[in-house]
Amino acid sequence: MRPPTIVAFGGGGFSMEAGNPLLDDYVLSLTGVNRPRVCFVPTASGDADHYVVRFYRTFSMTCETSHVSLFRRDRGSGAVEGDLEEHLLNQDVIYVGGGSVVSLLGAWRAHGLDRILRAAWRKGVVLCGLSAGSLCWFSEAVTAFHGAPSVVRGLGLLPYSNCVHYDGEPERREEYRRFVGDGVRPGYAADDGAALHFEHRQLRHVVSSRPRAQAYRVEPIDGEIVEAPLNARYLGTTMPDLLTVAA
Repeated sequence: MRPPTIVAFGGGGFSMEAGNPLLDDYVLSLTGVNRPRVCFVPTASGDADHYVVRFYRTFSMTCETSHVSLFRRDRGSGAVEGDLEEHLLNQDVIYVGGGSVVSLLGAWRAHGLDRILRAAWRKGVVLCGLSAGSLCWFSEAVTAFHGAPSVVRGLGLLPYSNCVHYDGEPERREEYRRFVGDGVRPGYAADDGAALHFEHRQLRHVVSSRPRAQAYRVEPIDGEIVEAPLNARYLGTTMPDLLTVAA
């Protein structure tokens, strides 16, 4: 049985890095299955058709694919029907797309997906995602989808704060540091192309699909906000072992 696992991308994957499958392939490798069952959850985009199509184009040749639609009556081929909880608990990977984390969390709580995803995590289903699909797993997170950066309360599977797109959005980065200084719990930030791999609630690895992508531990130390870079393995190179980092 797999341990509870979350892989949180700062940005990247099939929807941001066309032709660069490194982060997605890394997630699939964690399942230990030749043809893993992967369910896409595009709630943060309002179940956008183009997003769902891109998911199937990327994964359907190598995986057993499906998707969850909460906003659309016309769910289309591959959409989950019937017992949603049973379906999600029988996946190898649940992949959460980007968009509005505020909309995502509201819809999930209204439909009971927050409870189901917690059960899936405990069962060993690999949870992953980028942007909103990263922020949602943490206790607190910084969103900038609807304007100025602000703090939202996530599902709390990981007892830290989180900030995404760290190299691409200077205002979000600056505000995250300020929020941590003002009392938001310490946590982790990731550039586009960097991913934080947690087992249970401990950060085990940092990996990247871009040679210079980084992740950081951000916390107050002696009255100062310290942004400490974490060792990361670039997945485009051949290395014998992942670099392990301390939580």
